[in-house]
Amino acid sequence: MVEFHIKVENVVAFAVLGKRIVLNKLVEKMENTEYEPEQFPGLVYRIKDPRAAALIFSSGKIVCTGAKSIAMSKEAMRKIVLDIKKTGTAMPTKFNITIENIVASTKIDVKPRLMLEEIAMSLEEVEYEPEQFPGLVYRMKSPRTAFLLFGSGKIICTGGRSLEDINTALNNFRKRLQSIGLKVKPAKDDKPKIKD
Repeated sequence: MVEFHIKVENVVAFAVLGKRIVLNKLVEKMENTEYEPEQFPGLVYRIKDPRAAALIFSSGKIVCTGAKSIAMSKEAMRKIVLDIKKTGTAMPTKFNITIENIVASTKIDVKPRLMLEEIAMSLEEVEYEPEQFPGLVYRMKSPRTAFLLFGSGKIICTGGRSLEDINTALNNFRKRLQSIGLKVKPAKDDKPKIKD
């Protein structure tokens, strides 16, 4: 398996705490919150260290987004729950954090540019409408992921739930591209792979 130089751009995680949360109480006692229930049922809470945002629902579900690694996402979730607890709201001491989606990017060597139109005509499960969006969209069933491929060789992968998922998906995508005659290898000028 080829090791791609993966840069994590965003991690989306969630936790179901099993405790009701009074969102109006959080707005009164916590800074950096936004709550407009007539427009959206969740409260938005932003933290700076680690940098992340949370959607907090009265049901006790919290969705955390914006972290740049799985570890940072889990740290942010624990901090968010602790901040809620500081308002006097009962919170569980233990809870599961589930990684829902990782958005990652990488780059492959291409000279001079990838011909996305030719790739779109050669592969199935592809969307390519350059007048609306400059990238080719490729959806994979296993692992369930989606790719944005640009003429420069930049690839954005979304839908993976672990770095292993993303690397497996990238290798499957590489094989698909090679099956239509493209030589695909990770770009050498990329920064080292981020471990999580």
